[in-house]
Amino acid sequence: MKRLLIFLLAAPVTTAAQQLDKMPADLETQLALSALPADLQAGATVYLLDPAKGYYVGRQGTNGFVCFIDRTDWEWGQFRNDVFAPISFDPAGASTTFQVYRDVAAMRATGTYTAAQVKDTVIARYRSGRYTAPARAGVSYMLAPVMRVYIGNPDNTTVQTMSMPHYMFYAPYITDADAGTNHNSGPFLNNPDNMIFGDRKGPQGYFIVTADERLTAKILADNKGLLQRLQAYSHFFMPDMDMSH
Repeated sequence: MKRLLIFLLAAPVTTAAQQLDKMPADLETQLALSALPADLQAGATVYLLDPAKGYYVGRQGTNGFVCFIDRTDWEWGQFRNDVFAPISFDPAGASTTFQVYRDVAAMRATGTYTAAQVKDTVIARYRSGRYTAPARAGVSYMLAPVMRVYIGNPDNTTVQTMSMPHYMFYAPYITDADAGTNHNSGPFLNNPDNMIFGDRKGPQGYFIVTADERLTAKILADNKGLLQRLQAYSHFFMPDMDMSH
């Protein structure tokens, strides 16, 4: 009885809010590909998520781009089941930053890591040099018609469903002071990983440029069927914000 009690106390606890579901493969594939411009989709590698194991190749590509649905943002130190972020990376990001997403998903899938332990592990691996920032300038496309993501920095745990097709250009270790981006127009800097090296000089920094209104309207129109399927699949895809913005 004593040994059984020790096991029960040590066993990981998974709540409904932490347990990830397996999306239908065709729906997950379509949503992941929607992160990319149309001319890159045919040649991209699609990674799908098995909640019990992590990411696996759902379709092998040829152009070096990868796309997937992020379900665990390690920076916030939380396991939630309502984060859906369609993301893609060019070859430079696929060989560096995407590896972090793969490892985070695999760690979560084991059921032996807490969210805080995953966060600490990623930070330690960046500090040791196991993980690195992209070695050259490049882009992560997030042009999907919908995403459900954290808004703000890791001290804000609000999650919201919204439409904001955008481009993310790699800007590791850059601050607003460096780039002069602390204003209300033009591209803005997203670099929340100051917990790694301090002074907001994180390896996963990006200059973010939103798609213009005409392109956003086209993306929403072209993906009307996808949006209907997503909303039928889960209430998490019902918009919290005006889908025209």
